[in-house]
Amino acid sequence: MPRIPFLAGCATTALMLCGANAQAATWSATSPDAYSCSTPNLFASWSYDSYTFSNDVWSPCYGVAAGEQTVWANSNMNWGVSSDQPETGGIKSYPHIGYTVNKTMSSLKSLTAVVSVSTPSGGAWESTFDIWAGNNAHEIMVWLNYTGTPDGCGNVKPISANWTPTGCAIPLQKDVRLSGGIWNVYVGSNGSNAVYSFLRTTKTDDTMIDVLPFMKYLQSRSYFNDVVIGEVQYGFEITSSRGGLRFASSFAVAAD
Repeated sequence: MPRIPFLAGCATTALMLCGANAQAATWSATSPDAYSCSTPNLFASWSYDSYTFSNDVWSPCYGVAAGEQTVWANSNMNWGVSSDQPETGGIKSYPHIGYTVNKTMSSLKSLTAVVSVSTPSGGAWESTFDIWAGNNAHEIMVWLNYTGTPDGCGNVKPISANWTPTGCAIPLQKDVRLSGGIWNVYVGSNGSNAVYSFLRTTKTDDTMIDVLPFMKYLQSRSYFNDVVIGEVQYGFEITSSRGGLRFASSFAVAAD
């Protein structure tokens, strides 16, 4: 397995302290309260080394108002977001970092990602990998921490083709062991592409995973063949974060 750099001198619990605030960061962008897709900085982005950062406040483009959000970054090992989203339904934003792979599954021995993050105790959100494959026909989400439940209930829920009468997502399979974790798996569509969600049954803010076992699990169930993995993203899907909740992250990827 290739060596991946980790926190570069910051303790996990001190990310927000040693990361500096958005005003002092190398790059930052703020989008104001937004009701229109033309609002400035909704999709502000910045590149650093092999990584790209995005504010990605997308809900106003689909008729859902969003609150103010500031994304900041010094490097892939030191970035974060402050987001003040209203307590209304629907995801408002996905501030994230991305790493382009553009290789077939079979050409890779491993695709390893490591994250260490600081997350708030309130709000409605999930911290998740978002892996795009097959020319964006397939979206593989790997939820590490979230404010809902592993059983598909609560204030954030995975996309699913099947639901209980009480409004909880029904998993395709429960307690699947992959890449050092145990996951509940959900499958559905967002109307544009297939979405496969792996919810870690024991939530975490610090982990290293190999993406390939998740891909091979889906391949074994004939959801796709030897697809090209496009981009591996990691970030925070935020539904509500009243008062300006803060997230900070360290993230690195190695493809072998």
